Amino acid sequence: MGSVASGLMSSNPIRVATINVHGAKDLLNKEPRYRYLDVRTEEEFSKGHVENAVNIPYMFFTSLGPKKNPNFRDQVLAVFNKEDPVVVGCQAGSRSAKAAADLVEAEFKNVMDMEGGYNAWVNEGFPVKS
Repeated sequence: MGSVASGLMSSNPIRVATINVHGAKDLLNKEPRYRYLDVRTEEEFSKGHVENAVNIPYMFFTSLGPKKNPNFRDQVLAVFNKEDPVVVGCQAGSRSAKAAADLVEAEFKNVMDMEGGYNAWVNEGFPVKS
C-alpha cells in the first residue's frame, strides 16, 4: 500500500494513510466499495480524470490566489458516508493530502491519499476518462 502522512490542520497532526497509484488502481478495480474522490477544480477534471471519479474541488483558484472550498466537507457528505472507503487524488498530491486530512479530521474512517495524484496515474499509462 503506502505509508501514513501527517497533515497539519490544527496544532495536532492529522495522520492520513497514503497509497501509490498501483495500489489505488488495484483497489478501485477489484473492490467495488472503494471510490475515487478527485479534489481538483472542475476545469482540471474536465480535461481528464480517473474513470468513475467523483469531483468535489478542495480549492478554487481565484484572482487573489487559491482559496479553500468552504463547503468541501458538506459536499463530500452529500455523496459519501463517513464509513465509505475513499481514495482521494488531485493533480500532483498536495491538495489531496490536505483534503484527506480534512476528511479524517471530520471523522471519515476509510480515507487514503493517492501519492502523486492524477499526474502519476497518467504517467503510469492507466486509463483515463475525458
